[in-house]
Amino acid sequence: MAASGAGSAQAAEQVRQSVDARIDAALPDLLAVYRDLHANPELSFQEVQTAAKLAARARKLGFTVTEKVGQTGVVAVLKNGPGPTLMIRADMDALPLAEKTGLPYASKVVATTRDGIESPVMHACGHDTHMSAWLGTAQALAGMKDAWSGTLVMILQPAEEIGLGAKAMIADGLYTRFPKPDYVIAFHDSAELPAGTIGIPADWALANVDSVDLTVRGVGGHGAYPHLTKDPIVLASRIVTSLQTLVSRERDPKEAAVVTVGSFIAGAKHNVIPDEAKLLITVRSYSDETRAALLAGIERIARGEAIAAGLPEDRMPIMTVEANYTPSTFNTPVVTGRLRATLAGHFGAERVKTVPPVMAGEDFSQFHRTDKAVESVIFWVGGVDPAKVERARKGEISLPGLHSPLWAPEPEAVIGTASKALTVAALDLLGKK
Repeated sequence: MAASGAGSAQAAEQVRQSVDARIDAALPDLLAVYRDLHANPELSFQEVQTAAKLAARARKLGFTVTEKVGQTGVVAVLKNGPGPTLMIRADMDALPLAEKTGLPYASKVVATTRDGIESPVMHACGHDTHMSAWLGTAQALAGMKDAWSGTLVMILQPAEEIGLGAKAMIADGLYTRFPKPDYVIAFHDSAELPAGTIGIPADWALANVDSVDLTVRGVGGHGAYPHLTKDPIVLASRIVTSLQTLVSRERDPKEAAVVTVGSFIAGAKHNVIPDEAKLLITVRSYSDETRAALLAGIERIARGEAIAAGLPEDRMPIMTVEANYTPSTFNTPVVTGRLRATLAGHFGAERVKTVPPVMAGEDFSQFHRTDKAVESVIFWVGGVDPAKVERARKGEISLPGLHSPLWAPEPEAVIGTASKALTVAALDLLGKK
């Protein structure tokens, strides 16, 4: 028994060393790929050249590759004997903002958004590191087929930034045209964690994200005769104030929720009371029950304040909830615990931490929500110089966050760590028994 255990430990150490050696040797090439992707970003559902470049690399590795899945998505399949099916996902799209990092390979790309707005384009969310690590993982696993058995499905997903890419790929047959996964895993770079560290949420990882448009109607008129009007600005102001109670007085303090009015639009002249005001609201939650309660609460408060203001039924507020909301992301507990232990065994416990969920959104959630039998895990890989993290903790500096024109992760640490983490996770889930 002891000999068997020693042999197993020795084999595991050999695999660990092989993963590290392969990724370390590939890093110069992966960093070149990263710099090219960073300098040539593409917006949501416009990732044509990005997809083509990486699809070509996957074909050379022996994957069966299908392009244009969900418009611009890529599915690369490598079958390697009997066993489970693992899907590894990276997102491809960039954001419409001007880069201010000062990097020698900074983006100078200008493109037109889906709304018809011409804008500079930048990888301000780190999707370029995601794709580079995706490639590093594909290369490592293609070269280690003797260490695993099963089916590997590597996907490049479009349009994460607008929350529509995962849904588009699923609607285009991701789970029917291709091997349906037993597990799906992904990572996201972090603008808060020290470079090279890994953070894994235990259950909830990211939030439901709802966009609510609330049109508050009134009866307009001259600003000098307010008694002849029903002022929608005053009414909307009351609604904004009352909305604060949805979280502070109606939800359990231990339960995270956000209701933020991000825009208040009304009127055009000093002395004119307008007919309506418009509130643009973002709503964040984890559980679907909390989401439903918050949305119902907004409608109830808006209507109640309108009644209190004396508005007739035909002038009640109009509430519209964007249909294509981003649902919350859940890390299924069993596989999450398993991979946390696996990664801690590879990197050391000091580099792998359990972290709390965040209120950002990620359409990675769709892969588990579409079929609850699919186990899913998303984790964070730190991208910030540890010295800067420490200085920020002391209040000496402020760190740029994701979606900032100043965000530039430490690419070698992110890509190297993530490539190794995804590869090690895959070998655990697909490992030969």
